[in-house]
Amino acid sequence: MGRQVQGTFSSGNAVEIRGSIERIVFHNEENGYTIFRLRPEKKLDLETLVGTMQNPQTGTQIKAKGQYIVHPKFGRQLQMESYVEERPSSAEGIRAFLASGCIRGIGPKWAEKIVSRFGGDTFNILDNEPDKLLEIPRFGQKRLTAVKISWAEHQGVRELMVFLQEHGIGASFAFRIYKHYEKHALDIVKENPYRLAMDVFGIGFHTADMLAMKLGFDSNSLLRAEAGLLYTLMELSGEGHIYYPEDKLVERTSGELNIDSNLVAKALLNLEKEERIVLDELDDHKGVYLYRHHVYETKIAFYLKRLLNSPRTVCFKNAEKSIDAVLAKMNIELAEEQLNAVNTAVRSKIMVLTGGPGTGKTTILNAIIKVFQSAGAKVLLAAPTGRAAKRMTETSGVEAKTIHRLLEFSPKEEGFGRNENNPLACSLLVVDEASMMDTMLMYHLIKAAPMGTTLILVGDVNQLPSVGPGNVLRDIIASGTVPVVELVEVFRQAAESDIICNAHLINKGELPYLRSGLRTDFFMFKQEGGEECANLIVDLVKNRIPRKFGFSPEEIQVLCPMTKGSTGTQNLNKELQKALNPSMLQIVRGDKVFKLNDKVMQIRNNYDKDVFNGDIGSIIIINAEDRELVIRFDERNVVYAFEELDEVVPAYAITIHKSQGAEYPVVIIPLLMQHFVMLERNLIYTAVTRGKKMVVLVGQMKALAMGVKNNKIRKRYTWLAKRLACDERLLRADMLPFAMDKREERNQDVSDNYDDIEFLQPIDEEIIFYDDYE
Repeated sequence: MGRQVQGTFSSGNAVEIRGSIERIVFHNEENGYTIFRLRPEKKLDLETLVGTMQNPQTGTQIKAKGQYIVHPKFGRQLQMESYVEERPSSAEGIRAFLASGCIRGIGPKWAEKIVSRFGGDTFNILDNEPDKLLEIPRFGQKRLTAVKISWAEHQGVRELMVFLQEHGIGASFAFRIYKHYEKHALDIVKENPYRLAMDVFGIGFHTADMLAMKLGFDSNSLLRAEAGLLYTLMELSGEGHIYYPEDKLVERTSGELNIDSNLVAKALLNLEKEERIVLDELDDHKGVYLYRHHVYETKIAFYLKRLLNSPRTVCFKNAEKSIDAVLAKMNIELAEEQLNAVNTAVRSKIMVLTGGPGTGKTTILNAIIKVFQSAGAKVLLAAPTGRAAKRMTETSGVEAKTIHRLLEFSPKEEGFGRNENNPLACSLLVVDEASMMDTMLMYHLIKAAPMGTTLILVGDVNQLPSVGPGNVLRDIIASGTVPVVELVEVFRQAAESDIICNAHLINKGELPYLRSGLRTDFFMFKQEGGEECANLIVDLVKNRIPRKFGFSPEEIQVLCPMTKGSTGTQNLNKELQKALNPSMLQIVRGDKVFKLNDKVMQIRNNYDKDVFNGDIGSIIIINAEDRELVIRFDERNVVYAFEELDEVVPAYAITIHKSQGAEYPVVIIPLLMQHFVMLERNLIYTAVTRGKKMVVLVGQMKALAMGVKNNKIRKRYTWLAKRLACDERLLRADMLPFAMDKREERNQDVSDNYDDIEFLQPIDEEIIFYDDYE
């Protein structure tokens, strides 16, 4: 039932009460906790009820059961244990119900028209003959479609909600469950409630487990052990792991489920037989993979090796002459390490280009692109996020796309249009911000790369790894199987920026150089307390930075190490919204308030809407009548039903992890000891390198020093580096300076998992050997 109300029970007996909801006093979308006023049948006085409800609406008829309590402050209330929605029978009740907005497409105006036309027969019309609504003037087909869908959802959710309530599960989950399974929702929940934990966003294993127990599932059942194992693996993939050692997984799962480890081991074997997991021998231990993750990792290794051993479609008769001609036309002179990067790209099938800010990655990329174009090559550019792709387009003059769009992803076709059977048409494929690519995305990209293409992965390996599971760029580098050019020299013009100089100092484990005055672009405001820090950040965004430097608040992005706390994203978004957005047009969803003109961010991939985790936009329309709002992402308008807003959060302040691949004119970074769990060098380095014109740190020097000194990278269990390194014919790793640093991490005796694959013999020795770069 959610949060319990403190008070004295006035009676030990449960009571039943019928009536219509007159007013919603409070409703929390996250847990369904609701306080509302009910007008009981045949009574004049309103009653106060407290309990868990899903999407409560004024005008709704309900039958509630519970016990009266006497609250020390608010007096007599009914502590609601369960409730059932009942359809109002009178025309006035029906009108009030529809006017409440619970059905998309019907607000007060249309409710009046519908009930005026159909009276007490309205619900029968909606159930059996909804097309009759078109008889109402100006009630169009588009509105009818929305009403049909919403009415079906409402009925399905109502049935599911009743079932969940009977088994002690909060009604707030009903809409999410129904949305995922649609008309099959109730049957699936009854058959295997554990599926909820793996399929439905926001429902954890413990909620599904509680429901299963109430449905009579045995706590020592094999089904529970299997579901617990799969859920644990999914949780571990959320921490970045592609696999997990078998012994550690069994120990963790048996501990969390409080069941015998032998039952967990039996569940492992069952799941392996069903091909839902893979148990793989990895040197001295067994790794447990979700089936799809094993496919991703092994296939990435296969496709990369195949690409390395295939002939190029573009060959340069005189590479040096081609490069010189392009550089002369661009009117630039490259430093030695930059020229080395261009030469390596021309002679390689796959290359990694890595380096920090100010080292000339953009200049080198533009030169490489033009060299390949001069030889008639078709060039494709891509990046994991829309923001990174847009920036790539601006700096190169060549259109870049997100990897999803490049691969022609279509949710309706259930997958990527480009793959090994329909590969990309290109001779050069360049991927920027490659450190952000997780294993799944790399798998789909590399299998769509034509064998003749040259692949260049560009990224700063010192930034945070991908949000999704895997460590693709680091693993490829560590394998020693492809040439890696690491840029370290910061060029004069870039060196004039304190942002760039300090980013490199941080990367070396040294504290940034802080100086006062206006002749710097890197500032630190020392502040000890969290509340004072939050207040200062609001003042900086609203007043001080715009007044002193001319940047508008829209150009300033606050980047936080964490979501919780006084300087976490949740609190700062509330405070910044109050300070920056005076709009009175708003909707409240749980503890989030969405206002017209708010800056917001998508927090999960939604392929139907073609918006992705980390995309930032602004709310341009709030339509209470249709229970929808419109968010503008770049040049696109995307419609969200109010019920879909759990995918969106305010974005005046975002986490540093969510900022990857983006640049902002100004960034403000709170750093306090309360963030100590997250204070790591690559986190601070990533945040600082997001600032293009100004970086402002706010907080404690002790926290900054702690983060800069902490270079302990959290281990992610992956095996891609070893899989790539298992065939030493591809490249002599000791010829790569970068790979030399990684030699101890490699195992030279990894068995080749691809004995059944006949690799193409190398045709051009330049693809395989790099003696010139020893």
